[in-house]
Amino acid sequence: MNLIKKILVAQTAVVALWAMSAQATTNEAIAERLKPVGEVCIQGEECAAAGAGAAAAAGGAARSGEEIVGKFCTACHGSGLLNSPKVGDAAAWKARADAKGGLDGILKTAISGINAMPPKGTCGDCSDDELKAAIQHMSGL
Repeated sequence: MNLIKKILVAQTAVVALWAMSAQATTNEAIAERLKPVGEVCIQGEECAAAGAGAAAAAGGAARSGEEIVGKFCTACHGSGLLNSPKVGDAAAWKARADAKGGLDGILKTAISGINAMPPKGTCGDCSDDELKAAIQHMSGL
């Protein structure tokens, strides 16, 4: 009798697992599992996903420089971590701007990264315009 019960339990378990897997193979579930997780973008070329990501993150509108600084830049630029120019230190920012060729030079450096700062700082989905606004907000340039 024990053997018959074990066989019935095993068959029931197989049928239950099959039924659960059959439910998980709807077209929507398959499409969700197969959708791309990202997109490769080449530096210097416009990337559709990057622009869409920044706009989507802000609810469809570009974020202000103050928002970018508050969320992404303050950790290092608020305290001057690793000799980064502090928010509001106009003299330090002006010296860097003079060395890099102005605001556009600082922007290029921010986009590509410098020393311990990764490309685009910690805001990988920021557009160039948003980064420029953040630099202007921090530096007063």
